[in-house]
Amino acid sequence: MNILMVLTSHDRLGDTGKKTGFWLEEFAAPYYVFKDAGATLTLASPQGGQPPLDPKSDEPDAQTEATRRFRGDPAAQKALATTVKLSGVSAESFDAVFYPGGHGPLWDLAQDADSIRLIETMAASGKPVAAVCHAPGVLGRVKGPDGAPLVKGKRVTGFTNTEEAAVGLTEIVPFLVEDMLVKNGGQYSKAGDWEPYVVTDGLLVTGQNPASSEPGAHALLALLKQGR
Repeated sequence: MNILMVLTSHDRLGDTGKKTGFWLEEFAAPYYVFKDAGATLTLASPQGGQPPLDPKSDEPDAQTEATRRFRGDPAAQKALATTVKLSGVSAESFDAVFYPGGHGPLWDLAQDADSIRLIETMAASGKPVAAVCHAPGVLGRVKGPDGAPLVKGKRVTGFTNTEEAAVGLTEIVPFLVEDMLVKNGGQYSKAGDWEPYVVTDGLLVTGQNPASSEPGAHALLALLKQGR
């Protein structure tokens, strides 16, 4: 079971002068769900090397059992520090792909040609694609085999407009995940702000927020087990 995890390389929060990147819990929780299930993991990012960490996800109140496990795991830290370049990744080598969120993906992965091609190839090959929190934003320019937006007609979720407003970044982000999914024809639904919520439609798994990252990873594993 070979799973690819794709992280952002973008570290600037618009023109605010503040840093962003990937959200630690959204990487760590799925990482250990997959590892504990015996999966072989490959980590990739557009630029390769160490992806930028959203500093807010490293604050004490954002820590979880998975993030604490990561901080005590030198092998996981080394794997994260040495991500391969996304341009060198072949969809044929993997059984599924998982995108952790954080605000970074809205700037780079959402329009990254290698990421778009990867997802389109995975989907066309009948392989599961999962994205949580802001990472469903990477689906905006992805087309299905019929040429329509991949999310068109599919049940999806992602970071809500109200959650974005709560963190004060509605006017900073390049687009709102909820609005983009609806605009592209997705059948968007959500739970209450910050509550775990995951939607599976066919081979597409989307999660609403950081709390949805672990159940999103389990949903992806369930699809892989069904396909065996």
